[in-house]
This record gives sequence, structure tokens and C-alpha cells, in this order.
Amino acid sequence: MSIIVGLTGGIGSGKTTVAKLFEKHGVPIYIADERARMIMEQPEVIKAVQQIFTTSVINEHGLLNRAKIKQLVFDNKALLDQLNHIVHPRVKKDFEDWLEKHRECPFVIKESAILFESGLEKSCDLVILVVAPESVRIERVMARDGVSKEQVLKIINNQMKDEEKIGRSQYIIENNNKKTIESDIISIIRDINLKNHLI
Repeated sequence: MSIIVGLTGGIGSGKTTVAKLFEKHGVPIYIADERARMIMEQPEVIKAVQQIFTTSVINEHGLLNRAKIKQLVFDNKALLDQLNHIVHPRVKKDFEDWLEKHRECPFVIKESAILFESGLEKSCDLVILVVAPESVRIERVMARDGVSKEQVLKIINNQMKDEEKIGRSQYIIENNNKKTIESDIISIIRDINLKNHLI
């Protein structure tokens, strides 16, 4: 059975870039956000999600309006908990099915923005944390999502602090645009393989 390595980082840390580099070096990657997006397009999920809202969250194509849902749950923990109750068990099952297909691989990576917040790290053997200076993160998200600095800061302030995550992670990747992170990734792959007698 494969070793499960969690990969996480705050918004704008560059964790998806890091995930793609692991993939380039032959490590299978499960990106929880992407899979959750696909799951949220299933008819029974659309129906279940709509039932928790008093206003319509379905767009003109009959799919969930993710931007509207994000806005509605942002300051409403009860609604967010209900949404997570629908989506998280399905993502968990989807990951188990995906893992079964990759059972011959020495290790796999499960990328999730909320690995610690959702308790997903409990299902991981190791955790890699991607960190970046707050100013770099803000610039990245503003450029990527076309949002204001205030909006990015609000999201950052709602996420678990890096200091807390560092103490719970086995590997830290500093993704600050100043150096290549690929050499760090190659070293981590080698280290995981050696420590777990996978090579």
C-alpha cells in the first residue's frame, strides 16, 4: 500500500505549483479541490447543496454557482459545516477509490488547502507544508483571482497560521520566488523514499 503524503499551504503559497512539480517527477497527485469541484457537479450533490440554502445557488447551466456559495458560507460557519458535511464524505470516498488505483506506487500526494482544518492530515503518513511571505501570497492571489488586497487578507486571516502548521509538518518548502523549488522537491522525494525503504 502507498504511503500517503499530505501537501498543504495557505492561499497563494503556491502549493498547486509544488504539486505539479511532484507530478513531473512521477509522484501521483490527488488535488482535493479539483476533485471536490467535479463531485459538486453531480446531480444528487447539486440537489443536496441547494437544500441547505434559502436562496438559489444554481446558475443558468444547472450547475452550482461556486462564487455565490463561497460568498454565502464565508461568514456563516453553520452553512459551511452543512456544505462540508455533504462534500467531504464524498471526497473521502473518491480519494479511497483513487488510492486503490495507485496502490503499487511507493507514495502518493494528497493536496488540500484545508488539510489541517478539516482533519485530513490524520489520514496522512507525512505532511509537506508550502509557505511563502504574506506579501508574495497577496500579490499572487490578487493577480490570479482579480480580487482586492483586503479580500485576500480576510481569507488569510481566516486560515490556520503557518506557525501552527509548521509544528505539525515533516517537510517545509519555502516558495518565495527567489530560488528554484524543484531541487527541494527532488530532495524530499529522495528522503521519503530512503526513510521508508522505498528505493
